[in-house]
Amino acid sequence: MTSTTDRTADTATAVADVLKMPGPRPARPTAWSTSLSFGWRALLKIKHVPEQLFDVTMFPIMFTLMFTYLFGGALAGSTSTYVQFLLPGILVQTVVMITMYTGLTLNKDIEKGVFDRFRSLPIWRPSPLVGALLGDVVRYTIASIIVLILGLVLGFRPDGGFVGVVASIGLLLLFSFSLSWIWTMFAMLMRTEQAVMGVSMFILFPLTFASNIFVDPATMPGWLQAFVGVNPISALVTSIRGLMAGSVEMADLAVVFGWCAGFVVIFGPLTMRLYNRKS
Repeated sequence: MTSTTDRTADTATAVADVLKMPGPRPARPTAWSTSLSFGWRALLKIKHVPEQLFDVTMFPIMFTLMFTYLFGGALAGSTSTYVQFLLPGILVQTVVMITMYTGLTLNKDIEKGVFDRFRSLPIWRPSPLVGALLGDVVRYTIASIIVLILGLVLGFRPDGGFVGVVASIGLLLLFSFSLSWIWTMFAMLMRTEQAVMGVSMFILFPLTFASNIFVDPATMPGWLQAFVGVNPISALVTSIRGLMAGSVEMADLAVVFGWCAGFVVIFGPLTMRLYNRKS
């Protein structure tokens, strides 16, 4: 089996051969260009294995229909009334739940030894990770559009109009990108993708279900209200509901931006440290 040292030497030789070629030297790749290249790689993997889109197509439809018709009559008296409350929340749940697949995909690449090759390239070190996250943003966008279209069919009418909807999706994508750094860290720590999935689900289920996605926290017991009040998913849902209703509070947005910054600042460096030490 080819060692990491041998692969590094092969890469260095290939780079030296390119530099000896006649004509002007190619421009040194920037952090942005290499990240986009790895993002395009992630999209090409979907092209060759389209079954990867199952989680962003069928799951959103299933969740939206199931929760609307299961809880609509009991909680709001009718599905048309409940969908106005539910849809922003189910949009968040759908996209946040599929962020864990970022860690699964990275872990699979690590097991195959692909990331050893990436680390030997003369590129910005985090670009393979950032590129993978950027590729997943496309998947999140697809899931968001599917949920919104289905919601409109079911009777959802956002008072915030087109601008409010676009702003909501943008905020959701930013949060999902930031949250995904947690799963990239687990991809470096765990030995198998099954372990990554198990830990991710253990974290995501309490965050999404013990939140304000399905019901008003005022109906919950006090101890649960306390958890829901500090839950980042609840803050995100509140902001997205406000944007779609055209009455968002800047304080709510500030809380969400704070969570996003915290995820990136804390888990980004931790992930890179593990990535650099990965053998």
